[in-house]
Amino acid sequence: MSGLYIPIDTPDGSRTEHAENLLAPNPGMMTLDGTNTWVIGGEQCIVVDPGPDDEAHLLRVRDHLGDRNVTQILLTHGHVDHSGGARRFAELVKAPVRALDPAHRLGEEGLRDGDVVTVAGVELHVYGTPGHSFDSLCFWLAQDRAMLTGDTVLGRGTTVIAQDGGLGDYLRSLDRLRAAAEELEAMALLPGHGPVLPDPLKALDGYIAHRRERLDQIRKAQAAGARTASEVVAIVYADVDRALWPVAEVSVRAQLDYLERL
Repeated sequence: MSGLYIPIDTPDGSRTEHAENLLAPNPGMMTLDGTNTWVIGGEQCIVVDPGPDDEAHLLRVRDHLGDRNVTQILLTHGHVDHSGGARRFAELVKAPVRALDPAHRLGEEGLRDGDVVTVAGVELHVYGTPGHSFDSLCFWLAQDRAMLTGDTVLGRGTTVIAQDGGLGDYLRSLDRLRAAAEELEAMALLPGHGPVLPDPLKALDGYIAHRRERLDQIRKAQAAGARTASEVVAIVYADVDRALWPVAEVSVRAQLDYLERL
């Protein structure tokens, strides 16, 4: 059935009928198992997020494709764990790189909200979803009823609001994705890190609820006397591994900025 996500017993994880994941070898606190490089289509295909500038990974993706023709490379956003290898991969497969941010493009065409990218009858509809970063995009894979979410929604945990993002934009993007997932009857979210999410509405509802809960916790921390991001983190993230506190502080700063603007 088109759109049904298919668990496969490999390190690369799950896939859908027209999308397969090749996992980059860059696991970490921010990247989970590593960056998901998505290949969309058949003999003619699109590669989404080549990943970091890791020659072994880029060569593995190229060799995995074999004789398949990459018509273009798309970026969900410009963070280096997604885009760092784009220039080199473009050289390997002779394809342009399209992104919202002109700084990450190779070729004349960019990407913007509302664009439709096609390859061999498969369509990717571009959704502008700023928040995690200013240039974040999601791609609706119409034939599989699946949304490629980059770092806007992860396969595990929640995403960080990076310094080039903003919480207000992010909340609006989550609401937009939630509405689209319901209207389009989405069957899967294909994230930039972590496993496929087979229940999009549950995942998005969880993300939205988590953000509201965090904002309430920060308000309570402020009422208890916390003034700086580090002071808020010490209260709100008291039961979280302290190794994660620097990352939490980045998101807390974004949330404090959001609350100040209300």
